[in-house]
Amino acid sequence: MTHRPGVNIVPIHGRAPKIHESAFIAPGCTIIGDVEIGAESSVWYNCVLRADVSSIRIGERTNIQDGTVCHCDPPRPGDPDGSPLIIGNDVLIGHMAMVHGCTIEDRGFVGLGAIVMNKAVIGSDAMLAAGAMLTEGRVMEPRMLWAGRPAKPMRELSDAAIAGMRMGVAHYAENAKHHAAAVEAALSQG
Repeated sequence: MTHRPGVNIVPIHGRAPKIHESAFIAPGCTIIGDVEIGAESSVWYNCVLRADVSSIRIGERTNIQDGTVCHCDPPRPGDPDGSPLIIGNDVLIGHMAMVHGCTIEDRGFVGLGAIVMNKAVIGSDAMLAAGAMLTEGRVMEPRMLWAGRPAKPMRELSDAAIAGMRMGVAHYAENAKHHAAAVEAALSQG
């Protein structure tokens, strides 16, 4: 486990977070338990990733933006697998989102302040709009936009919208490098 200044990394129940050395974890984050974060992913300021009762898996080049909370649920009677949180590659998760025990497939998008509940699935290249709530067990097809509380399908995303999401992934991967350098510089001066 690599030391990351300003980040609370907490092993629990014999499980410690595994964070790829190229991932950017901003100061103020708390990462607990059975969490794995892939290469070039970024977790921004004041996020909480708590895998104390199940697991959280985050792919490569995924970004989890400021203030987001990620959690999971344990196995229960009738649900022996529980609800781990599985986030694919190149995923965008907006500020202050709540993602809980769900699956977000490669290139999925979760808008600002959105909520994704247990066993819900966001398909590849799909977008959950800002402020939306994807209720338990709902499945968003690939390339679809869902919005509302509870979220409902609105329309298929255009090629331009999907290209915009991919530009967002590239932006966050690059911006994370700048923030990592700025954090390191600030710590060396302090």
